[in-house]
Amino acid sequence: MSDSLAGMEPMTFHALADWEAWLADHHGTAGEAWLAIAKKGAATPTISAAEAGDVAICFGWIDSQRRGLDDSHFLQRYSPRRAGARWSQVNVDRAEALIAAGRMRPAGLAQIETAKGDGRWAAAYPAQRDAKTPEDLEAALADNPAAAARFATLDKTGRYSVILKLTSAPSAAARAKRLAALTDLLASGAPIPPPQVG
Repeated sequence: MSDSLAGMEPMTFHALADWEAWLADHHGTAGEAWLAIAKKGAATPTISAAEAGDVAICFGWIDSQRRGLDDSHFLQRYSPRRAGARWSQVNVDRAEALIAAGRMRPAGLAQIETAKGDGRWAAAYPAQRDAKTPEDLEAALADNPAAAARFATLDKTGRYSVILKLTSAPSAAARAKRLAALTDLLASGAPIPPPQVG
């Protein structure tokens, strides 16, 4: 397993304080951490992915890839938040709750202040379940019946992919270009790529 994890052995934490202590010691120097998280019903429980994610946010880290491990565990990757990385509204809400609870650490607060300063905090992208079709996309679809027909056939993930690509544009000019490209893509009937921020 270590070969697929760039030589890093997965870590298992049964107490949240141990994961907090690890991040307190390594958040500024480690490039990543893979945690083995017990599935529900596992004989030996571990901290949950949600608990580990909250601690990661406190130290300016973020959860990302999830992989299978065995019948009772999965692997979850945590790493430092990249400079300029977009924030999800889910993580904004989590961070605000962690601040209110007095759990946020200086490294996490620094990430938040930077995101607030450059506008990424206010421009957090919605979770799939909360995503709504933006007005500019609705208008473009109204002007292009082929694109509108294709958009209507997309499942929730396909619609979210289109919405996320549009709403994650870094500027108004980029958004206008993406809107035109997405409308053309929909009208062409080409496959819709999976959701991706950026």
